[in-house]
Amino acid sequence: VTPDAERTMCTFLGASVWISEGDIDKDLVSRSKVTYMEGYLFDKPKAKKAFLKAAELAHEANQKVALSLSDPFCVNRHREEFLHLVEGHVDILFANEEEICSLYQVTDLEIALSEISGKCEIVVVTQGSKGATVVTNDGRINVPAQPVSKVIDTTGAGDLYAAGFLYGFTRGKPLKICAKYGTIAAGEVIQHMGARVQGDFTNLFNDDQVVYD
Repeated sequence: VTPDAERTMCTFLGASVWISEGDIDKDLVSRSKVTYMEGYLFDKPKAKKAFLKAAELAHEANQKVALSLSDPFCVNRHREEFLHLVEGHVDILFANEEEICSLYQVTDLEIALSEISGKCEIVVVTQGSKGATVVTNDGRINVPAQPVSKVIDTTGAGDLYAAGFLYGFTRGKPLKICAKYGTIAAGEVIQHMGARVQGDFTNLFNDDQVVYD
């Protein structure tokens, strides 16, 4: 981790790269309000089938499917297949500015947001210190980043944002509050070394401290 709080990462996904349709637990997916899928695991042909199988089972049970694009390198390798997955099987999409622009091969975020509009029920695009934009059929919600005293390590910020957002979503919170929870969780994890929240995760979400308007 360099002084600007960015990191160099060599990813080792271990046995997870061998995930296949046979690993998908139908009962677990059917009981889950949201099945969350990581773009990092989308490399292998068997994994692609597993993603589609999980999405199919979730929708059969009237549940939601969420996807994180994970990394622009992942998007660049499998753009057409990602587009098929995103536009036909995903309800909630998480991406950062670079990833969503890569998906639609543009350099202007506004163009990418226009392209993705209407393709998923909810699209959440994080933009670092500029906060995040939530895109739905009803319009856009812009939520500023959580103010922090000092950024130490940005590792895990995107993952924690998604965790906070989905924590609120699965509890029926309005989307603006879900987005605020995401910024709170991401804001906590970037203030120390390492990608795990320190302390009780749910204690971060004190509604008395959340701005509703």
